[in-house]
Amino acid sequence: MRRLTSWILAAALLGLLTPVPAYATADRRHRAEVVGGVLARGEDFPWVVHLSVSCAGALIRPQFVLTAAHCAGATGKNTKIRVTAGSHDLKDPHATVVNSVYVHRAPGFSGVTEGRDWAVIKLRDPLNLPTLRLSGGGDDFGTFTIMGWGTTSENSFAAQRRLRTAKVPLVADATCAAAYAKAGYEFRPDEMICAGDVRRGGVDTCQGDSGGPMVKRAHDGQFVEIGIVSFGVGCARKAYPGVYTEVSHFADAIRKTMDDLDRVP
Repeated sequence: MRRLTSWILAAALLGLLTPVPAYATADRRHRAEVVGGVLARGEDFPWVVHLSVSCAGALIRPQFVLTAAHCAGATGKNTKIRVTAGSHDLKDPHATVVNSVYVHRAPGFSGVTEGRDWAVIKLRDPLNLPTLRLSGGGDDFGTFTIMGWGTTSENSFAAQRRLRTAKVPLVADATCAAAYAKAGYEFRPDEMICAGDVRRGGVDTCQGDSGGPMVKRAHDGQFVEIGIVSFGVGCARKAYPGVYTEVSHFADAIRKTMDDLDRVP
């Protein structure tokens, strides 16, 4: 997974003194800022948000954020997640900051490499910002746009103040499955989607990007969310493209969750 705080804690506990792959947990080799990217323009991606748990997310309705399950914690009332929205600069005094009131983690989620890595966060107040549409599956091909405030290299602990972005191509399910099988992980093609440069590497999400959106412009010119940053091995390695939760597979469940949470005070 790609939570920066988890990787730092794991490193500290293990007493790691030499550069190692950017794993986010001590027992399983997961990884989760954008490597090889550029600063996002201020008018781009108005729906992307930063979470105080060292993750990112996307505003998909005025009062709801979609992120990764491994970022959000257990289902239930939760007022501790602080969401920063409306600016790519995390120190912008004009950014909107609002706390969570409830978290719904995907039913059946048991671990980042086991699939179902999505969660919906209900905010205390609705935000007057554009929202991001969920993919219906028809746009899940080609080249995608990734973004985040995480680290810019595999062995870095430094998250970024300003949002960065990059483009990555789709990687075929079979290619991704074969790569991760060698590392001891099962790739689930019905609910995961891979993206990255398997020829050269060098572009990817990394620690601190977990939960953020992978997007593409649909035929009408509007962005849709294709994937949620989930896990991988290292950062920007050509042998291991990034693994994302495939949003189209869970879109109906995500919408139902928001409808249900609308009734939760």
